Amino acid sequence: MTLIAPEGRAGLVVPSGIAADKTTSAFFRSVSTKGRLKALYDFENRRTRFDLPPFFPDVHSSFKFSIFVAGRREGEFEAARCAFFVQDMSELDDPERCFDLTAADFAKVNPNTGTAPVFRTRRDAKLTTAIYDRFPVLMDRSGDEPVKSWPVRYHRMFDMTNDSGLFRTRKELEEQEKAWPISGNVFDSPKGKWVPLYEGKMVQAYDHRAASVVVNPDNLFRPGQPLAATNEQHRDPSWVPQPQYWVEQTKCAEIEGFGWVLGFKEITAPTNARTVIASVHPAHAFGNKLPLLLPLKNTPRDEHLFLANINSVPFDVVTRQKVQGQTLNLFILEQLPTISPKQLKTTKFGSKSAAEIIGEAVLELTYTAHDLAPFARDMGHIDGAGEVRPPFGWDDARRLALRAKLDAVFFHLYGITDREDIRYVYRTFPIVEAEETGKYGSYWSPDLCLSWMNALEAGQPDAVIGLNANSRE
Repeated sequence: MTLIAPEGRAGLVVPSGIAADKTTSAFFRSVSTKGRLKALYDFENRRTRFDLPPFFPDVHSSFKFSIFVAGRREGEFEAARCAFFVQDMSELDDPERCFDLTAADFAKVNPNTGTAPVFRTRRDAKLTTAIYDRFPVLMDRSGDEPVKSWPVRYHRMFDMTNDSGLFRTRKELEEQEKAWPISGNVFDSPKGKWVPLYEGKMVQAYDHRAASVVVNPDNLFRPGQPLAATNEQHRDPSWVPQPQYWVEQTKCAEIEGFGWVLGFKEITAPTNARTVIASVHPAHAFGNKLPLLLPLKNTPRDEHLFLANINSVPFDVVTRQKVQGQTLNLFILEQLPTISPKQLKTTKFGSKSAAEIIGEAVLELTYTAHDLAPFARDMGHIDGAGEVRPPFGWDDARRLALRAKLDAVFFHLYGITDREDIRYVYRTFPIVEAEETGKYGSYWSPDLCLSWMNALEAGQPDAVIGLNANSRE
């Protein structure tokens, strides 16, 4: 860029990371937010939509590259012409695939890094930028001092490689540490208690018991594989998943006394069924691919509200405009738009606040096992004697309905109320649509959500929504 004449321009073919990677973010920000970017056309090497060979046959088909055109002078271009996931030059003539993004758009959507969002269509860009017009990001670092919209902090516990000396398999627990099981997946020993090490592969949204880990010694690269919990196991509130490793409880002092914690899966992809997957867990041990979002000191334990926010469909559809690789990095998470705790507690739908509606749904979705009794207690789920009530039963259809209700709350909060926009958002999750259609005969979630949109708007947060497989026209 320094070689360009003052009035000159440069056009380059470079890996797509030029616009998306953290390592190049300072450079790209100096171009994208200063009116120096003329065009950014992001290509996939594979051309499956057109049944054509890759652009570069000697390069892996999943590789992505960009045509990057920029000038040296600030403010030279009012907007940059952009297109993403292009597989043929003809797509640049499609106004839905190729559109303008201004310097203000780049700064607004990624205020900390100025990196490029990945909008597949003009409609995606319109919906996403409208949300950023109304709501702050989780952590805005664009000013002199960072501004945080939620009182949570990011925390990683154990590195699966560097900390492996602290881990014990069950055989090592029993034979070397002389340990014995005492409760669920917790062991005691002469040295003290050992707690399970949760990994990302063990959890799903609102489900800390999604899978156990089984070890295949013949798989040299990924010996630990998830074994999905059965419905029978899910319906048993005493069942807990078995991890690959355990850790001495004294090594988990940083979350001692928490009772429960909020974690999310770091490994993801915008082509997965869902991009953001988070859940509440017992306060045990966690691998680095399952980072925690812990409360700040002297703040209310409102992480369940934040959990609902980041697990919602509106939040997810924005996130998948940001994730270009397979990791939900901290710098991406910090630049996602969130609804503040104050707004959740002051926004009313009839007699209940959004926070109250969310709390009831998250409690039922989360508290399905005895090991999350501390969470239930903190949520006030106790009887007249002060004892924690029994866990909620596991019912897939009921859980789907509760999640649709939460989605409706957040569609209202994010200002997405047009019914066609909501249907469009749900269509961007084709794997979820296929799963629900195969299980229930139709795509229930959008219909349930739209029904809840009407009920909430009418001030009826406790309405009974009736829907069956034959109700969709």
